Amino acid sequence: MYQIFSIIGFLLALTVHEFMHAWTANYLGDSTAKHAGRVSLNPVAHIDIFGTILLPMVLILSGSPIIFGWAKPVPINPNSFNNPRLGSALTAIAGPMANLVLAIVLAAIYQIPGIQGTVWSQFLIATITINLVLMVFNLIPIPPLDGSKFFALFIPWLDNPKLDIYGPIFLLGIILIGGTRIIWPIVTFFLNILGINLNYY
Repeated sequence: MYQIFSIIGFLLALTVHEFMHAWTANYLGDSTAKHAGRVSLNPVAHIDIFGTILLPMVLILSGSPIIFGWAKPVPINPNSFNNPRLGSALTAIAGPMANLVLAIVLAAIYQIPGIQGTVWSQFLIATITINLVLMVFNLIPIPPLDGSKFFALFIPWLDNPKLDIYGPIFLLGIILIGGTRIIWPIVTFFLNILGINLNYY
């Protein structure tokens, strides 16, 4: 049952994440994503067959402690923003922050009397955890992750085109070598703040 909840939770988290990228870009003056149909909470608008469905399902069914994946990239045109660097950074950070806000809202629901110990609490825990994993993972400042675009606002060398080429290779290396040891302690920290105890189940 927890695996099913994880799949549903992942789709929800990824949909909210991509929706906020698209909505923020449109709000800041770039309607590219809107014209592409991406300002939508319909998961179908964002699904990438491998990154959204196949890879997460394999990780979930294999019992991996870290669930990650990706959706179709949200298209943006930085030149449409009044301030291209700031607009790109705010559009990038909108996705991870949406995951954080969703995790906080679901954690508040989890604290409602009568919820804990029920099947609904398992769904909430799975979805909260996945949202936090997506947030932390995407904030890693390595292309093509959101963190590279946001932190480039403060660290100009992250805007180097060469990083766009070698970034994915470097990121894959981190994941294979021990990305779990980097991400999971941070996720656990946020879970503790939100009052979620994974050992309870």
